[in-house]
Amino acid sequence: MFSQDTSYVLKRGVAEIIVEEEVVELLSSGKKLRLKEGFDPSFPDIHLGHMVSLRKLRQFQELGHQVVLIVGDWTAQIGDPSGMSATRPTLSPEQVKANAETYMKQFFKIVDKKKTEVRWQSEWFGKFSLTDVIQLTNKFTIAQLMAREDFSTRYNAGRPITMAELLYPLLQAYDSVAIQADAEFGGTDQKFNLLVGRELQSMMGQRPQQVLLVPILAGTDGSQKMSKSLGNYIGVAEPPDEIYGKVMSVPDTLILEYFELVTDVPDEELQGFRQGLKNETVNPMVLKKRLAREIVTQLYDQQAATEAEEHFIKVVEEK
Repeated sequence: MFSQDTSYVLKRGVAEIIVEEEVVELLSSGKKLRLKEGFDPSFPDIHLGHMVSLRKLRQFQELGHQVVLIVGDWTAQIGDPSGMSATRPTLSPEQVKANAETYMKQFFKIVDKKKTEVRWQSEWFGKFSLTDVIQLTNKFTIAQLMAREDFSTRYNAGRPITMAELLYPLLQAYDSVAIQADAEFGGTDQKFNLLVGRELQSMMGQRPQQVLLVPILAGTDGSQKMSKSLGNYIGVAEPPDEIYGKVMSVPDTLILEYFELVTDVPDEELQGFRQGLKNETVNPMVLKKRLAREIVTQLYDQQAATEAEEHFIKVVEEK
Protein backbone atom coordinates (compact mmCIF):
# COMPACT_ATOMS: atom_id res chain seq x y z
CA MET A 1 0.00 0.00 0.00
CA PHE A 2 1.01 3.58 -0.62
CA SER A 3 1.59 5.46 2.64
CA GLN A 4 0.50 9.03 3.15
CA ASP A 5 4.18 10.00 3.66
CA THR A 6 5.13 8.64 0.24
CA SER A 7 2.21 10.39 -1.42
CA TYR A 8 3.30 13.67 0.20
CA VAL A 9 6.89 13.21 -1.03
CA LEU A 10 5.67 12.76 -4.62
CA LYS A 11 3.34 15.78 -4.57
CA ARG A 12 4.76 18.60 -2.49
CA GLY A 13 7.62 20.50 -4.14
CA VAL A 14 7.47 18.36 -7.30
CA ALA A 15 6.86 19.89 -10.75
CA GLU A 16 6.81 16.70 -12.85
CA ILE A 17 7.55 12.97 -12.52
CA ILE A 18 8.52 10.82 -15.51
CA VAL A 19 6.99 8.22 -15.30
CA GLU A 20 4.76 8.67 -12.24
CA GLU A 21 3.06 5.24 -12.48
CA GLU A 22 6.48 3.55 -12.61
CA VAL A 23 7.73 5.54 -9.61
CA VAL A 24 4.67 4.49 -7.61
CA GLU A 25 5.26 0.87 -8.66
CA LEU A 26 8.94 1.01 -7.67
CA LEU A 27 8.20 2.60 -4.29
CA SER A 28 5.53 -0.02 -3.60
CA SER A 29 7.92 -2.86 -4.49
CA GLY A 30 10.04 -2.35 -1.38
CA LYS A 31 13.22 -2.10 -3.49
CA LYS A 32 15.94 0.21 -2.14
CA LEU A 33 16.27 2.76 -4.95
CA ARG A 34 19.48 4.41 -6.15
CA LEU A 35 18.77 8.13 -6.43
CA LYS A 36 21.17 10.15 -8.55
CA GLU A 37 22.16 13.76 -7.98
CA GLY A 38 25.12 15.23 -9.85
CA PHE A 39 26.92 18.51 -9.32
CA ASP A 40 29.39 20.67 -11.18
CA PRO A 41 32.31 21.55 -8.87
CA SER A 42 32.99 24.76 -10.83
CA PHE A 43 30.62 26.44 -8.38
CA PRO A 44 31.00 25.12 -4.83
CA ASP A 45 28.23 27.11 -3.13
CA ILE A 46 24.70 25.86 -2.51
CA HIS A 47 21.74 28.21 -2.12
CA LEU A 48 18.04 27.79 -1.32
CA GLY A 49 17.31 27.10 -5.00
CA HIS A 50 19.40 23.90 -4.78
CA MET A 51 17.80 23.08 -1.46
CA VAL A 52 14.48 22.28 -3.18
CA SER A 53 15.84 19.08 -4.80
CA LEU A 54 18.17 18.29 -1.88
CA ARG A 55 15.23 18.29 0.53
CA LYS A 56 13.46 15.88 -1.83
CA LEU A 57 16.50 13.56 -1.71
CA ARG A 58 16.45 13.71 2.10
CA GLN A 59 12.75 12.79 2.14
CA PHE A 60 13.46 9.73 -0.02
CA GLN A 61 16.37 8.78 2.26
CA GLU A 62 13.95 8.83 5.19
CA LEU A 63 11.83 6.32 3.24
CA GLY A 64 14.90 4.03 3.15
CA HIS A 65 16.47 4.85 -0.24
CA GLN A 66 20.10 5.42 -1.26
CA VAL A 67 21.37 8.74 -2.60
CA VAL A 68 24.31 8.61 -5.02
CA LEU A 69 26.09 11.97 -5.28
CA ILE A 70 28.17 12.33 -8.44
CA VAL A 71 31.05 14.79 -8.40
CA GLY A 72 31.53 16.07 -11.97
CA ASP A 73 35.30 16.20 -11.58
CA TRP A 74 36.07 14.87 -15.08
CA THR A 75 33.81 17.27 -17.00
CA ALA A 76 34.97 20.18 -14.77
CA GLN A 77 38.56 19.54 -15.82
CA ILE A 78 37.66 19.83 -19.50
CA GLY A 79 35.41 22.88 -19.01
CA ASP A 80 31.68 22.25 -18.58
CA PRO A 81 29.43 24.06 -21.04
CA SER A 82 27.42 26.78 -19.35
CA GLY A 83 24.32 26.54 -21.53
CA MET A 84 25.26 29.97 -22.85
CA SER A 85 27.59 30.84 -25.71
CA ALA A 86 30.80 30.27 -23.75
CA THR A 87 32.27 27.42 -21.77
CA ARG A 88 33.32 27.61 -18.14
CA PRO A 89 37.05 27.76 -17.45
CA THR A 90 38.78 24.42 -17.02
CA LEU A 91 39.72 23.57 -13.44
CA SER A 92 42.81 21.86 -12.08
CA PRO A 93 42.36 18.64 -10.06
CA GLU A 94 43.26 20.63 -6.92
CA GLN A 95 40.56 23.26 -7.60
CA VAL A 96 38.00 20.51 -8.26
CA LYS A 97 38.88 18.77 -4.98
CA ALA A 98 38.70 22.01 -2.95
CA ASN A 99 35.36 23.00 -4.49
CA ALA A 100 33.95 19.51 -4.00
CA GLU A 101 34.87 19.56 -0.30
CA THR A 102 33.14 22.93 0.15
CA TYR A 103 30.08 21.69 -1.73
CA MET A 104 29.78 18.47 0.25
CA LYS A 105 30.08 20.27 3.58
CA GLN A 106 27.00 22.29 2.55
CA PHE A 107 25.25 19.34 0.85
CA PHE A 108 25.34 17.33 4.07
CA LYS A 109 23.65 20.16 5.99
CA ILE A 110 20.52 18.96 4.18
CA VAL A 111 21.12 15.39 2.95
CA ASP A 112 21.97 12.50 5.33
CA LYS A 113 25.66 11.72 4.89
CA LYS A 114 25.28 8.17 6.29
CA LYS A 115 22.78 7.30 3.54
CA THR A 116 24.81 8.84 0.69
CA GLU A 117 27.31 7.18 -1.64
CA VAL A 118 29.80 9.65 -3.19
CA ARG A 119 31.13 8.80 -6.66
CA TRP A 120 33.62 10.72 -8.81
CA GLN A 121 33.07 10.81 -12.60
CA SER A 122 36.75 10.13 -13.19
CA GLU A 123 36.14 6.58 -11.89
CA TRP A 124 34.63 5.75 -15.30
CA PHE A 125 35.56 8.59 -17.64
CA GLY A 126 39.20 8.39 -16.57
CA LYS A 127 39.33 5.06 -18.44
CA PHE A 128 37.48 6.30 -21.54
CA SER A 129 39.30 6.08 -24.87
CA LEU A 130 38.46 7.99 -28.05
CA THR A 131 36.73 4.80 -29.24
CA ASP A 132 34.44 4.87 -26.17
CA VAL A 133 33.56 8.53 -26.82
CA ILE A 134 32.73 7.85 -30.50
CA GLN A 135 30.64 4.81 -29.59
CA LEU A 136 28.70 6.99 -27.15
CA THR A 137 28.06 9.69 -29.78
CA ASN A 138 26.84 7.01 -32.21
CA LYS A 139 23.83 6.37 -30.01
CA PHE A 140 22.26 9.80 -30.63
CA THR A 141 21.60 12.01 -33.64
CA ILE A 142 22.27 15.74 -33.98
CA ALA A 143 18.50 16.21 -34.47
CA GLN A 144 17.82 14.61 -31.06
CA LEU A 145 20.31 16.91 -29.32
CA MET A 146 19.00 19.99 -31.15
CA ALA A 147 15.60 19.31 -29.58
CA ARG A 148 17.05 20.86 -26.42
CA GLU A 149 15.49 24.31 -26.24
CA ASP A 150 18.60 26.40 -25.58
CA PHE A 151 20.49 24.62 -28.38
CA SER A 152 17.75 25.22 -30.96
CA THR A 153 17.30 28.86 -29.86
CA ARG A 154 21.01 29.60 -30.21
CA TYR A 155 21.27 27.71 -33.50
CA ASN A 156 18.36 29.66 -34.99
CA ALA A 157 19.89 32.92 -33.78
CA GLY A 158 23.20 32.04 -35.43
CA ARG A 159 25.05 31.84 -32.12
CA PRO A 160 27.82 29.23 -31.73
CA ILE A 161 27.38 25.83 -30.08
CA THR A 162 30.55 23.87 -29.38
CA MET A 163 30.97 20.13 -29.85
CA ALA A 164 31.72 19.86 -26.12
CA GLU A 165 28.28 21.29 -25.34
CA LEU A 166 26.59 18.74 -27.58
CA LEU A 167 28.56 16.00 -25.82
CA TYR A 168 27.68 17.14 -22.31
CA PRO A 169 24.14 15.67 -22.13
CA LEU A 170 25.60 12.32 -23.27
CA LEU A 171 28.27 12.41 -20.57
CA GLN A 172 25.69 13.23 -17.89
CA ALA A 173 23.53 10.40 -19.24
CA TYR A 174 26.43 7.96 -19.04
CA ASP A 175 26.78 8.81 -15.32
CA SER A 176 23.33 7.23 -14.87
CA VAL A 177 24.50 4.07 -16.66
CA ALA A 178 27.72 3.90 -14.61
CA ILE A 179 25.94 3.99 -11.26
CA GLN A 180 22.76 2.17 -12.43
CA ALA A 181 20.49 4.98 -11.26
CA ASP A 182 16.85 4.19 -10.52
CA ALA A 183 15.90 7.87 -10.44
CA GLU A 184 17.52 11.24 -11.10
CA PHE A 185 16.59 14.55 -9.52
CA GLY A 186 16.91 18.06 -10.92
CA GLY A 187 15.21 21.36 -11.67
CA THR A 188 12.74 21.69 -14.54
CA ASP A 189 15.53 23.32 -16.60
CA GLN A 190 17.39 19.97 -16.50
CA LYS A 191 14.58 17.95 -18.08
CA PHE A 192 16.28 17.33 -21.43
CA ASN A 193 19.53 16.01 -19.91
CA LEU A 194 17.71 13.74 -17.47
CA LEU A 195 15.60 12.26 -20.27
CA VAL A 196 18.75 11.54 -22.29
CA GLY A 197 19.88 9.48 -19.28
CA ARG A 198 16.65 7.45 -19.48
CA GLU A 199 17.18 6.81 -23.16
CA LEU A 200 20.83 5.78 -22.85
CA GLN A 201 20.06 3.35 -20.02
CA SER A 202 17.42 1.66 -22.21
CA MET A 203 19.96 1.33 -25.05
CA MET A 204 22.48 -0.21 -22.64
CA GLY A 205 20.00 -2.81 -21.36
CA GLN A 206 19.21 -1.12 -18.04
CA ARG A 207 15.79 -0.18 -16.70
CA PRO A 208 15.41 3.54 -17.57
CA GLN A 209 15.72 5.87 -14.61
CA GLN A 210 12.71 7.77 -13.31
CA VAL A 211 12.94 11.55 -13.48
CA LEU A 212 11.81 13.82 -10.64
CA LEU A 213 11.77 17.48 -11.59
CA VAL A 214 11.40 20.19 -8.94
CA PRO A 215 10.27 23.79 -9.49
CA ILE A 216 12.80 26.58 -9.99
CA LEU A 217 12.89 28.84 -6.92
CA ALA A 218 12.75 32.57 -7.67
CA GLY A 219 15.44 34.68 -6.04
CA THR A 220 15.05 37.47 -3.48
CA ASP A 221 14.38 39.93 -6.33
CA GLY A 222 11.11 38.06 -6.93
CA SER A 223 11.55 37.74 -10.68
CA GLN A 224 14.58 35.71 -11.78
CA LYS A 225 15.85 32.24 -10.90
CA MET A 226 17.89 32.27 -7.69
CA SER A 227 21.51 32.60 -8.73
CA LYS A 228 24.77 33.68 -7.17
CA SER A 229 25.75 35.56 -10.32
CA LEU A 230 22.55 37.63 -10.11
CA GLY A 231 23.11 38.39 -6.42
CA ASN A 232 19.54 37.31 -5.56
CA TYR A 233 20.49 34.19 -3.62
CA ILE A 234 20.41 32.97 -0.01
CA GLY A 235 23.39 30.67 0.62
CA VAL A 236 22.94 27.68 2.92
CA ALA A 237 26.36 28.31 4.52
CA GLU A 238 25.77 31.98 5.25
CA PRO A 239 25.58 33.06 8.92
CA PRO A 240 22.11 32.73 10.53
CA ASP A 241 21.70 36.55 10.76
CA GLU A 242 22.38 36.89 7.02
CA ILE A 243 19.95 34.12 6.07
CA TYR A 244 17.24 35.54 8.33
CA GLY A 245 17.70 39.07 6.97
CA LYS A 246 17.66 37.94 3.33
CA VAL A 247 14.47 35.91 3.87
CA MET A 248 12.84 39.04 5.32
CA SER A 249 13.68 40.86 2.06
CA VAL A 250 11.79 38.31 -0.08
CA PRO A 251 8.74 39.88 -1.83
CA ASP A 252 5.38 39.09 -0.18
CA THR A 253 4.26 37.35 -3.40
CA LEU A 254 6.86 34.61 -2.82
CA ILE A 255 6.07 33.80 0.83
CA LEU A 256 3.85 30.80 0.10
CA GLU A 257 6.18 29.43 -2.61
CA TYR A 258 9.13 29.51 -0.21
CA PHE A 259 7.08 27.85 2.55
CA GLU A 260 6.02 25.08 0.17
CA LEU A 261 9.41 24.40 -1.39
CA VAL A 262 11.91 24.82 1.45
CA THR A 263 10.02 24.10 4.70
CA ASP A 264 8.02 21.28 6.28
CA VAL A 265 5.14 23.49 7.46
CA PRO A 266 2.03 21.31 6.87
CA ASP A 267 -0.16 21.90 3.80
CA GLU A 268 -3.22 22.60 5.99
CA GLU A 269 -1.34 25.42 7.73
CA LEU A 270 -0.20 26.82 4.37
CA GLN A 271 -3.81 26.87 3.25
CA GLY A 272 -4.58 29.04 6.29
CA PHE A 273 -1.69 31.38 5.38
CA ARG A 274 -3.00 31.61 1.81
CA GLN A 275 -6.49 32.52 3.00
CA GLY A 276 -5.12 35.02 5.52
CA LEU A 277 -3.04 36.81 2.87
CA LYS A 278 -5.98 36.87 0.46
CA ASN A 279 -8.36 38.29 3.09
CA GLU A 280 -5.64 40.59 4.48
CA THR A 281 -6.23 39.18 7.97
CA VAL A 282 -2.59 38.24 8.45
CA ASN A 283 0.44 40.52 8.30
CA PRO A 284 2.97 39.28 5.66
CA MET A 285 5.79 40.37 8.00
CA VAL A 286 4.59 37.86 10.63
CA LEU A 287 4.65 35.05 8.04
CA LYS A 288 8.09 36.05 6.81
CA LYS A 289 9.46 35.89 10.35
CA ARG A 290 8.04 32.38 10.66
CA LEU A 291 9.58 31.47 7.28
CA ALA A 292 12.99 32.85 8.26
CA ARG A 293 12.89 30.91 11.57
CA GLU A 294 11.96 27.68 9.77
CA ILE A 295 14.84 28.00 7.29
CA VAL A 296 17.51 28.99 9.84
CA THR A 297 16.39 26.16 12.15
CA GLN A 298 16.80 23.63 9.32
CA LEU A 299 20.29 24.84 8.41
CA TYR A 300 21.49 25.49 11.97
CA ASP A 301 19.22 24.98 15.00
CA GLN A 302 16.37 26.57 16.92
CA GLN A 303 18.67 28.65 19.11
CA ALA A 304 20.39 30.15 16.07
CA ALA A 305 16.96 31.02 14.63
CA THR A 306 15.87 32.72 17.86
CA GLU A 307 19.11 34.73 18.05
CA ALA A 308 18.85 35.72 14.37
CA GLU A 309 15.29 36.96 14.95
CA GLU A 310 16.35 38.96 18.01
CA HIS A 311 19.18 40.47 15.96
CA PHE A 312 16.79 41.42 13.14
CA ILE A 313 14.30 43.05 15.53
CA LYS A 314 17.03 45.00 17.30
CA VAL A 315 18.98 46.14 14.24
CA VAL A 316 16.33 46.51 11.55
CA GLU A 317 12.99 47.09 13.29
CA GLU A 318 14.21 49.07 16.31
CA LYS A 319 17.25 50.53 14.48
